[in-house]
This record gives sequence, C-alpha cells and structure tokens, in this order.
Amino acid sequence: MTESERPRRRRSRSRRRRRARLRRALLSALVVGSLLLVSAGWVGFRGWQARAHLVNAAGLARELSAQVVGGDTARAQRTLAALQEQSGAARAATADPGWWVGRRAPFAGDDLAAVRQISIAIDDLARQAFPSLLRTDLAGLVPSEGRLDVARLRTLSTELAAVHRTVGDTRTSLARVPVDDLVSQIRQALTALRGEIDRLADLTAAADQAARLLPPLLGVDGPRRYLLVSQNNAELRATGGMFGAYAVLHADDGRVRMGRQGTSAALGRFTPPLKTPAEVRRLWGDLPGIYPADVNLTPHFPTAANLYRQMVRRQTGITVDGVLAVDPVMLSYLLNATGPVLVPGHAPLDSETVVRTLLSDSYQRLDTRQQDEYFTAAAAAVFDTFLKKNVNPKVLLSVFDRAVRERRILFWSARPEEQRTFGDSRMAGTLPEQDTVPTVGVFLNDGSGAKLGYYLRPSADLTVGECRPDGRRQLRLRVTLRSTAPKTGLAKSVLGLGLAGDPYTVRTFVSVYSPAGGSVLDARLDGAEVALGSGTERRRQVATANVDVGPGASRTLEVSVLTAKTGAGTAELWLTPTATPWTTQIITAPSCDQ
Repeated sequence: MTESERPRRRRSRSRRRRRARLRRALLSALVVGSLLLVSAGWVGFRGWQARAHLVNAAGLARELSAQVVGGDTARAQRTLAALQEQSGAARAATADPGWWVGRRAPFAGDDLAAVRQISIAIDDLARQAFPSLLRTDLAGLVPSEGRLDVARLRTLSTELAAVHRTVGDTRTSLARVPVDDLVSQIRQALTALRGEIDRLADLTAAADQAARLLPPLLGVDGPRRYLLVSQNNAELRATGGMFGAYAVLHADDGRVRMGRQGTSAALGRFTPPLKTPAEVRRLWGDLPGIYPADVNLTPHFPTAANLYRQMVRRQTGITVDGVLAVDPVMLSYLLNATGPVLVPGHAPLDSETVVRTLLSDSYQRLDTRQQDEYFTAAAAAVFDTFLKKNVNPKVLLSVFDRAVRERRILFWSARPEEQRTFGDSRMAGTLPEQDTVPTVGVFLNDGSGAKLGYYLRPSADLTVGECRPDGRRQLRLRVTLRSTAPKTGLAKSVLGLGLAGDPYTVRTFVSVYSPAGGSVLDARLDGAEVALGSGTERRRQVATANVDVGPGASRTLEVSVLTAKTGAGTAELWLTPTATPWTTQIITAPSCDQ
C-alpha cells in the first residue's frame, strides 16, 4: 500500500464508523420515540379511564355525604359499595408504570400527579373514613329522656377520633398539591374536592370534639352551670345580635335541666363599668362594660361572654362555668330536626316561620312585658323538646355543623384548660391574631336603638388584587346593605329610639377588620369619601363607617385593605350572622409564588 492510499483508507474507515454510530443513534431515537408514543398513548387511555371513574366517584361521594348526614343508612351502604368500585378503579388506572413515567414528564406531569392524588384521596375516604362513619352509632351524641349517656360518649369518642384522623390525613395530602400550574378542569376538580373534604373534616371534627368534651362539660366530674343566651338578630351586634333572654342550664352526670331565666334588660346597668380590654374601650368606650346589651359590640366572643358572665353573677349571685349563645336562625335549623314545638298560649313554632315569629311578628303584637314572657316560654319549650324527643343523630349533627359554620352557635368556657381545646374554632368565636389565609371581617352593630335588623339584606364581595413588591396584597371589599323595611305601619317596639332621625331608617355601624397584620387604606360610601372611626383589635386594624339606609333603599361601602406579607391568592370573609344570610362572592387571583 502506497503512502497516498493510507490516508484515504483511514478516512473511509472513519466515515463507516460515523455512519454506524449515526445508524445506532437513529435506531435508538426511533425505539425511544416509539416507546414515548406508546407510553403517551397508554397514559392517555388510562387517563380517560381514570377521568370516567373519578367523575362517577365524585358524584357518588356527594350522594354518600348527603345520605350519611341525612341518616339514610340503607341507601348509604349501597352508595358506598358503588363508590368503592369506582374509586378503586380510578386508583388502579393511575398506578401503572406508564403513569409513573408520565408524572415526571414536563408540562403534563403536574396534572397527572394531581389526578393521582385525587384518586388516592377519594379511595382512602371510600375505604377507611366512610365505612367507619357508617358503623359509628352517633346516637350517643343525642340526649335520651333528658340525659346523655356519658359512658357511651366515651366509647364513641375513640371511634370518631379514628375517622377524623383519616379525613384529616386526606385533607393534608391534598393541601400539598400545587394548583397554580394545573389545567383548568383538574384545578376545578381539586378545588371542589378540597371543599367537600373541608366540610367533611369540619363535621368529623365537631363530632370528635363533642364526644371528647361533652362528658366533662355535662358534669361527669361534678355539677356544672351555664348561661344559655339568645342573640337577637333584629338588633344587630358584631357576634350576631343583642344578648336578650338568658337561662341558666344545670348539668350533672349527663343530665341537663333548665333553671332560672331572665333578660338582659333586667340586669340593669353597671357603674363603675366592668373592666374591658383597652383596644375594645378605645373603639367603643365604656359601653360594653356598662350595658349587657353592648357586651358584644366586639366580634371576639370570649370578651363578650366573660363580661356577660360577670354581669349575671353581680346581679343574681349565680356563677356559671361558661356561656352558650344561639340565635333564632339556629333555632330554625334545630326545628328541622325536632319538628314543630308547642308554646303554651301561642301558635306552634316551626322551622319555616320561627325567625319571622321571633324577630318580627312578636314585636308587632306584644308589649315589652309580653315579649319577655313569650321569649322565655319559647326557649323553655324548644329546650324541653330537644332533650326529650328522639331525634335522628346524624340529622342533628348536620344541624349543628351548619350552625357552627355560620357562627350561629358560640361557646366559651370559664375554665382556661377547656377553652384552650376550642382554640380558634368557629364555635369559640375567637378573633384570631394570626391568619392562615388573609381574612377580612365585616361586623355590624345597630346604631338605631331599634329592632330593624330583621329587614336588612346584606351582601359582600371581596376581590384579591395584584402582588405588591413588599410582599403584601391589596384586597377590595364591597359591602351593600339593602333595607326591606316598610315606610309605615311598624309598632313602637320595632322602631325603638329612632336614633337615625327617621324612625324607619336603619342606622348600622359597619366595622371592617383588616387581615391580621394588615391595614385599612380607604373607604367610599356610594362613591363618595366617608369619615371612618379607627382603631385596632387583636393585631387587626379596624375602620368603622356609619351607614344609614332608608326603607326600600340600599347603600354600598367600598373599602381597600392590605394584607400582611403573603403569597396566597385566596382570602376569606368573616361576617356578622344576620336574620337573612349574606350574599357573598370572593374573587381569587394567582399565587404570588408563581
């Protein structure tokens, strides 16, 4: 071989090696591409299967939840079997190796991972929480012949604690799933499921807490006494309504009876005023410490309950272990469970008419003395029926769940160790000093000295604004108060003091509480700047506007508030419970962490 031929041969071998490497690369690419296409097709097919099973399972889960709450055990068992079949199929469809690979792919990986988590959550509920809940005899939470079986309650507590742990674990796992980058259908499905599980968790938490706390609260370790207070939504206060009639409840070894009854008006006034927190005094002066009807100008129920307890003790000599507050709307929910209640000398109370009867009709047809007598008789009749009538426990649990969610039943214990177990729960009515999600409070206090709150129709919209460079977010709040009061024809006891000038005009002090660590920026009433009273309470800035609403008219208050530093794109509203439920809307925004 000549010298000139050697380089040509080396170049030829080099070209052959490059062609061989190229052929291998192309072959490898073809194989990998084929596998990816097959995998994508398989994941797509399994995804279609999973979606169908999840849609069916979600519908069945909603049916089952309603049946469990409604006490329809027979249908619930059949629904549970169908749910387990669908949830198991969805879980299996999202568990194969192809799905595992797909979860790690760009773009679609987050969606596939979320679908997997949703499948697991529904299947865990179907196989662990719901069967236990159906097996649990909740009758132990309901009194029989005026007494709760304390020993049975303690057995029930163990069962309910296990159910609540399962629901809580599912809730926690779903809370970790990021939602911002998900496609809209999956994001909506996840948000809806979270809402359902939040509701279920609230229900199981209430049952679990009741089973643990009721034995000591009901006197298993010694007699207890409590104040049962009716909040009158016709004369609004921040926690719901003016404290009106009260009764002393006696509890001993699970048996409860009603003792002395009275009214706030009969307690008189207190001078010198009782000691109130400095922040409350700066907002409302000495009123909460002077007048029993004003103790709950603050939305922080423990402050109001403690003041009222002291007032009753000073005037009657009775020392109670706690305060339980309810309102006529909660009473209407309870009457759904018990059925109509007879009140001697009056028409029966039923769920459809009790709110109008107590908050409107009674003021039109009875004088002040007769009103007090009627409210006392009505409270005794409902209480007696609740204790002695056999009520479906699951229906009753649903009633209390709804009342607690709407803050229509509040409880404060004078024993600090017991009060701590309630924490910042809705039933405790505690105004938290920290937020998990930015929360804006809108609290209403009557300024008319009248009973016109029954005619108010409130609404509130809250919009989450843009992310700010300082890490805070601006929220835009819009509150509308509409009056359905007539222009003539109301009794003097309804019109009261007429402090707004025109006795048919509703004067309301609207207090807007910023999120914890936040602030209130500005406010406009019907588009014009409005003067605001200002202060703070429990790390929240408070701005109060005076809003007068004539009969048939409406007024709109627009307020801008700032959060503390937060990445959250969601927010919550805490509202004064009124005779007619609020109309609300919360418009969220993307997280600042995106």
